[in-house]
Amino acid sequence: MNRFKTSKFKNTSPRIPKRDGWIGDIRAGSLTSIGNHIKSSCSLVAFNTEQAGTLGLASLQPGQDGKWAVSQLPCHADLVTDFDFSPFDDALLATCSADETVKVWRVREPGQDAPSAADVTLCPGQGRVEAVLFHPCADGVLAIGTVRTATVWDTSRQEPLAVLEQHGDQLHSLTWKLDGSLLATSCKDKKLRVFDPRAQLTPVQSAVGLQSNKDSHVIWIGDSDNILTTGFNQVREREVKVWDARKLGSSLGSVCLDTSSGALIPLFDPDTGLLVLSGQGDSVIHCFEVTSSQPFLAPVSQCLTEAATKGIALVPKLAVDVTSCEVMRVLQLTDSFIVPVSYHVPRKSGQDFHGDLYPDTRGQSAAVSAQEWWGGENRQVPKVSLHPAKRPIKSSASSAPSNQPAKKVLPIVKSKEEDPLGRSSSSSSLTSPSSSGSLAPSPSTGSGPSSGFASSPSQRSLQNILGPSSKFRHAQGSVLHRNTHITNLKGLNLTTPGECDGLCVNRERMAVPLAIAGGQIAVFELSQPGRLPDTAFPTIQNTVAVADFSWDPFNACRLAVAGEDAKIRVWLVPKGGLKETIMEPQCVLQGHTEKIYSVKFHPLASGILASSSYDLSVRIWDLDARKEVKRLKGHQDQIFSLAWSPDGRLLATVCKDGKVRIYDPRKSTEPSQEGPGPEGARGARVVWVCGGKYLLVSGFDSQSERQLYLYSVGSLCSGPVATASTDVSPSTLIPFYDEDTSTAILTGKGDTRVYVYEILPESPYFLECSSFNSSDPHKGFAFLPKTECDVRDVEFARALRLSKTSIEPVAFRVPRVKKEFFQDDVFPETAVWWESALSASSWLSGSDGQHRKISLRPKDMTPVSEAPKEPPVRKYLPSSVYLEEKTDEQKKEELLSAMVAKLGNREDPLPQESYQGVDDEEWARYLAQIIVMGAQVVGRAFARALRQEFAASRAAAEARGRAGQQSAAASSISGLTLQEAQQILNISKLSPEEVQKNYEHLFKVNDKSVGGSFYLQSKVVRAKERLEEEMSIEQADKTQKEQSAQQPPET
Repeated sequence: MNRFKTSKFKNTSPRIPKRDGWIGDIRAGSLTSIGNHIKSSCSLVAFNTEQAGTLGLASLQPGQDGKWAVSQLPCHADLVTDFDFSPFDDALLATCSADETVKVWRVREPGQDAPSAADVTLCPGQGRVEAVLFHPCADGVLAIGTVRTATVWDTSRQEPLAVLEQHGDQLHSLTWKLDGSLLATSCKDKKLRVFDPRAQLTPVQSAVGLQSNKDSHVIWIGDSDNILTTGFNQVREREVKVWDARKLGSSLGSVCLDTSSGALIPLFDPDTGLLVLSGQGDSVIHCFEVTSSQPFLAPVSQCLTEAATKGIALVPKLAVDVTSCEVMRVLQLTDSFIVPVSYHVPRKSGQDFHGDLYPDTRGQSAAVSAQEWWGGENRQVPKVSLHPAKRPIKSSASSAPSNQPAKKVLPIVKSKEEDPLGRSSSSSSLTSPSSSGSLAPSPSTGSGPSSGFASSPSQRSLQNILGPSSKFRHAQGSVLHRNTHITNLKGLNLTTPGECDGLCVNRERMAVPLAIAGGQIAVFELSQPGRLPDTAFPTIQNTVAVADFSWDPFNACRLAVAGEDAKIRVWLVPKGGLKETIMEPQCVLQGHTEKIYSVKFHPLASGILASSSYDLSVRIWDLDARKEVKRLKGHQDQIFSLAWSPDGRLLATVCKDGKVRIYDPRKSTEPSQEGPGPEGARGARVVWVCGGKYLLVSGFDSQSERQLYLYSVGSLCSGPVATASTDVSPSTLIPFYDEDTSTAILTGKGDTRVYVYEILPESPYFLECSSFNSSDPHKGFAFLPKTECDVRDVEFARALRLSKTSIEPVAFRVPRVKKEFFQDDVFPETAVWWESALSASSWLSGSDGQHRKISLRPKDMTPVSEAPKEPPVRKYLPSSVYLEEKTDEQKKEELLSAMVAKLGNREDPLPQESYQGVDDEEWARYLAQIIVMGAQVVGRAFARALRQEFAASRAAAEARGRAGQQSAAASSISGLTLQEAQQILNISKLSPEEVQKNYEHLFKVNDKSVGGSFYLQSKVVRAKERLEEEMSIEQADKTQKEQSAQQPPET
């Protein structure tokens, strides 16, 4: 650009929309790789999340509700270091990771089911993969940067085309020339290298171009021979340099920005020549114009952002809004939002298409195939016009319904059919005929987010638009009244193993281990809450420290205790509770050779107990015969948890060796199924959910973050079907599952938060509900049977929370309006689990059973499903009748009307009534007298009317005495007279009950959520306060009069 020519983009200005235009519901977390951390296609946005190995996906455009759908894609076992969208397929995403793999995914719109596996998995085998980049012209060609090596791969054949010469140190970034002929890299050894992969494996140009070994980036400046680098100079200033790739000896131009620590991420738009720069931790986005001559970098603008930058991405040119003169759009990734920053040229928008701002841009149709490019062909991607009238509608193939069955085709197959926009109907070598259609919204669903459920295209329910929601999403947890607590608890054992819940409860009593020599266990009766005595109370003397314990579900007096001496002791507690210390167990089960970790009773068969030990075995005991009947094998490390299936046929375990196993104990001692478990080795729990069709496992990932994993029992070996992240904490989440409501309630020892999820047997699987938070950490959390819940208060679960000095009941309720009816949608028939379905011998011989079910509905309650549907009847006049604010003109008119009424009611005779027989000569004189006297009369009448009004008010006040004065004072203070307050609340006679009743009704019907307003509610509140003040005055006056009447008269 010469100095006499002005750039049309020099006044380009950035615009940040309001917060409702930001993409929310994201958690970016701390990012430790060198990549951009966010990339965009024409329809999707991918970004790093705080969960290692998982990417976030969002739609580029909002749905019909104005909100963005956001989902997650678990794609790697370790940190995702970089990723890139294919330039020819909006849904083709390549990812690389610290787990040394590269994967290519066919992603779907957020809200749809995430892909269960990658289409292509590549293993370069050169260590951690740092960078991945699609070829700009050839379909299916991928550049991959490992620790010290850059390689070029053909993804359709899943084989490397070129393994370039190793770098001297860690590779930082790589970039293709726009025509795809050359590849440039930057490295920690400060060198810039330019490769021609098809000609030679060594660089064609190489030179020391960077002054610091800190993180750097390199990008190619369009079709030119220049490249641009960002890095640091010797004084730690961030600098941008432009180089001629044909001679890297010295830079063409450079700009120093500041001394911030985050490496600058460069984004270049070849159509406009605009360059955008921002680094991690920055709160400013720089914009420059890159020219082919001095000064090479011309500053354009700086955009100040509200939050620090985690990463930035450039939206493809085909997605910008040309009608508003938007020439470029940048997406800024922050901790909690993705902020779109639009760059506009100040032109008159919305009328004409400004062709000088929008030259023809690259389409989405690949120029050559991978093999053609490798064979030496060089063809450019066809360009398309951005003129709205010349941009055709997508072909019908791209709008096929998403529920059509997918048909597999060979990945090498590629269709040559192209639309006028330059997009191929099978635009990638990884595309199948149905896969592209599954990404486009169907005609019936528009652009809104998908619900994640398979439905016909004609269905347009609210659930399909907004996604599924849980009836328990507003569940409320609350601690019950203090008179239900057990307090003054002393000597609690706070060092129970992680496999132990900390306390154990049944319908009648609870057991708590104590930190007293001899492994003592305290047993408290639920029917006897209150303060414990300061003196000693009777306990169970287990003789060794308690590892785990469990109540027999069919005998509320029998307690099985696992000890650290590899023995299981079975104790019998007398009915009514402990009256004295128990020293002798009912029986002792021996067989394990190492410490026992957990014990679980069979859910259907009486007398069947399972135990796991550090001897790597699970043993099943017959308590009636007092012997071991089964021994299960196959574990390679510590068994964290075990759980019986609801029908009692299967047994699931989760182990420290990273495996989840399912046993059929009556058929084999080896596992019938085995699958990958949580990556972390800190602990895990397992429970059966969804009628025994799924397993819910709580554990840790490789970053020590607590995770929930959902496994399908029918395909355990394929891994979890869904995962959910919670937080970072050292304790394992203890799950409780309610089969009636399909809700899972989870918390850990030492936590203050209790998570609530509804578990679904289909996508999205996890529906998070409101959580419960306690004031101090709990040492244990156990749930009571469903029969202990107060169904009248819509209480669907009740737990006991163990703290350092007390045991508190916690009720989980669902807020409902019609509590007078039995909520049968929340309380289906529940199993009578306290009655055994079969004996131990019957189960061991192969018999199965099931619990009978009963209804929890009280006899005096009607199910809400049978409640009469009464039409709404308005019992009161609309509050607007009483709450209208009078204007000053209306008040003046009422006052004048009152004055005129008093004048009209005067009975005094006027003087002219006595004038009779007046001749014409005297009429003029009389007429003048009449006018003067009339004026005097009107003046006197007006004054008299005012005096009468004042006298009447004064008389009324004097008649009421002190009470009247107080009432008048109250009206003056509140600004509301008694009559106005009565009109607002529709009260004729002052009655506390009537006032309260009308107040509650009017306050509710004028709530903002039902179309009312805060102003109307405030009028209702002021009227209630005025009437209460009046009733208080009247009561005080009445009392004073009664006291005066009782006093004897003075003599």
